[in-house]
Order: sequence, then structure tokens, then C-alpha cells
Amino acid sequence: MNTVKKTLTPVPRQQRRREVVENDEFAAFARRIIRAHGRRVATGDVEALRDLVALSADLDQAITDAVIGLRTFGYSWAEIGSRLGISRQAAQQRWGGQS
Repeated sequence: MNTVKKTLTPVPRQQRRREVVENDEFAAFARRIIRAHGRRVATGDVEALRDLVALSADLDQAITDAVIGLRTFGYSWAEIGSRLGISRQAAQQRWGGQS
């Protein structure tokens, strides 16, 4: 008889399944929205320029959060750097002190 309550027992890292909500289409949609916002500014909406620049800061923070999450999940600096087309050292210099 098994007396272990599954909901209270942590699942080992190897057995965890990540549920993917976002996908390539989602990323393409986000890129289209950002480019559309830039075009709106370019047609004379100077008031929206500040919001567009703020998106840049938000994107930088999202990348930082993603890298920290990947490191926590067990990815190496070499794996992260490889996906970004930079060296392990460059990735670690850029995001290593922020975790």
C-alpha cells in the first residue's frame, strides 16, 4: 500500500514536464506588435515614442529573467551562449551577476 500523497511529494527534476504555452507563432506575433508600434511612432505619434523605448527596457528585463530561469532549471552558460550566438564567457559576463 502506498501512503505517499502525490500532491505533497516533489517530483524529481528529471521527471518534471514543462508545459509550453508560448510557441514560435506567439513570438512572431509579439514581433509584429512591436514593429507596428514603431511604425505608429514613425507616422508622427511622438507621444508614443517613450512607450516604445520602455518596451526596450521591458524586453531586456524579460531576457534577464529568462536567462536566470534557464540557469535555475539547470542550463549551462555554454548552452545559453550557444543559443544566443555568443560565448559562454560573454553570457556569464552579461547575466551572471544578476541571479
